[in-house]
Amino acid sequence: MTGQYMMGARNALVEERTLLETLTGSVYPRRGTLMLQDGTVFEGVSFGYAGPTAGEVVFGTGMVGYPEALTDASFSGQILVMTYPLMGNYGVPEQSSWEDDRIHVSGLIVSNYIDIPSHAQSRMNLGTWLQREKIPALEISDTRLLTQHIREHGVMPAKIIFDADIPFYNPDEENLVARVSTKRVLEQGTGDTTIALIDCGAKRNIARSLLARNARVITVPWDYDLFAPMVDFTFDGIMISNGPGNPRMAQHTIATIQKAMERRIPVFGICLGHQLLALAAGGDTYKLKFGHRSQNQPCVLHNTKRCYITTQNHGFAVGTLPPDFVPWFVNANDGSNEGIHHIEYPFFSVQFHPEAAPGPVDTAWLFDYFLEKVRG
Repeated sequence: MTGQYMMGARNALVEERTLLETLTGSVYPRRGTLMLQDGTVFEGVSFGYAGPTAGEVVFGTGMVGYPEALTDASFSGQILVMTYPLMGNYGVPEQSSWEDDRIHVSGLIVSNYIDIPSHAQSRMNLGTWLQREKIPALEISDTRLLTQHIREHGVMPAKIIFDADIPFYNPDEENLVARVSTKRVLEQGTGDTTIALIDCGAKRNIARSLLARNARVITVPWDYDLFAPMVDFTFDGIMISNGPGNPRMAQHTIATIQKAMERRIPVFGICLGHQLLALAAGGDTYKLKFGHRSQNQPCVLHNTKRCYITTQNHGFAVGTLPPDFVPWFVNANDGSNEGIHHIEYPFFSVQFHPEAAPGPVDTAWLFDYFLEKVRG
């Protein structure tokens, strides 16, 4: 019934726009179609790159922060649906404010695109940015219905098409971490403590948060062996970043974490890093039905009544905790695990983003906690 309803709505919209073009003698803006793997379709108006794309359709509920979301490597391989109705209203800031140097989403869906932004820091409108980076985007009026469909049926492969059709694509079957990770070693800062940041798709604000606390940060690729004989630098602790896709694909990172734990080196994982630490220590992960992608996820400090408002972006979660690890944070909405820590050694991780600071500094103290453990 859902597919038939959507097809009927699509045909009605096409007929309406054809009539408008006939009456006005003008060409209506380029149209495209969002097609889900279960056959559900949504018609939309293009405001990005008019080319096809495929990925996993997911939704994010943030009211602001679309430049940060689009440049978050954790969205690699995904078509992002923004549930807040207004997008583009404050334009695009300069590149230094992004979380990476390019857009990572495969496509963007919004309800109401604002073409004329109003903000002192805006350097271009959202549509121009998307077109420059060849990212398809559609304005679909009923993103509420689309989001409800995803909540009911779960995230799934989808595609944005215009003229030619393309196959569906499942990002869980590819090692997306290898796609987005840095290819070289990068050193930043001159602090009194050296942190090795394993880049699985790291948001820039992770390094900024460490640098602001007088740490020297050495960022390395996801498959870099920190304990190989040829490594020419020393480090005091390891940070495992966020990143996209199925955590089981990042086996090289898991092996590095295991070596670090054997040597009792302090380890702190964020988002995907949380899942990788759990796998390295003998735990297990699973895929959520529709994930957590928002700036208002409530996380309770375990065995307390203290609740933090957190920013999150993930589709997988930690299920079975590793031996000798205990819960650290728990999601107040669905009870899923949001953090773990070892009962004896300085190994810990959180599913949310402490560097995102939606409140604005709700869980930024975790960086201080980590560096206290590192500095002993």
